[in-house]
Amino acid sequence: MKDELINGCMALFVGAVLVAGCATETAKKTEVSSVQAPQVTTGAQASTGLATKSNPSQTGSSLDALREGKSPASGPLKDINFDFDSYALSAAARSILQTNAAWLKTNPAAQVEIEGHCDERGTTEYNLALGAKRARSAMDYLVSLGISPSRIKTVSYGEELPLCKEKSEDCYRKSRRDRFVEARARPGA
Repeated sequence: MKDELINGCMALFVGAVLVAGCATETAKKTEVSSVQAPQVTTGAQASTGLATKSNPSQTGSSLDALREGKSPASGPLKDINFDFDSYALSAAARSILQTNAAWLKTNPAAQVEIEGHCDERGTTEYNLALGAKRARSAMDYLVSLGISPSRIKTVSYGEELPLCKEKSEDCYRKSRRDRFVEARARPGA
């Protein structure tokens, strides 16, 4: 497991170096699905269609809201928070995820993107990996509650899209989160 973490961090580091040399935007995200390895995607790549969603005003993602100069919209699914340097689900997080799972069960056409976020402490690469683990732990729990993994996508924004920017423990606590973005399945998709 330690070797996997080291290899994953190295891959993220190499990807981040390549992205930093080529990208015109600084927002990075790591896309993770149940069938593919982490992949670093920038906002520039997203706007060319290499990311999964191309209509920002309809996605509700934190990155799209930032591009539009807006605050992310809240939806029917509630966010969960994490302790410092952890991706373990607390009892409170599990309770919220149970409520989110119940909503998803009553809305079978809905799909969800789980955004993993971190506070600013730690390296960019480390926080991208930690955000991916946070999103994955929520996904795994939702799947254990009966939600099909095909309805769930995970993404890590690491420290790039903090909820608040003050350098205080209260602010850091707010930024360590998974955000749930609901999307209706497209006809024929």
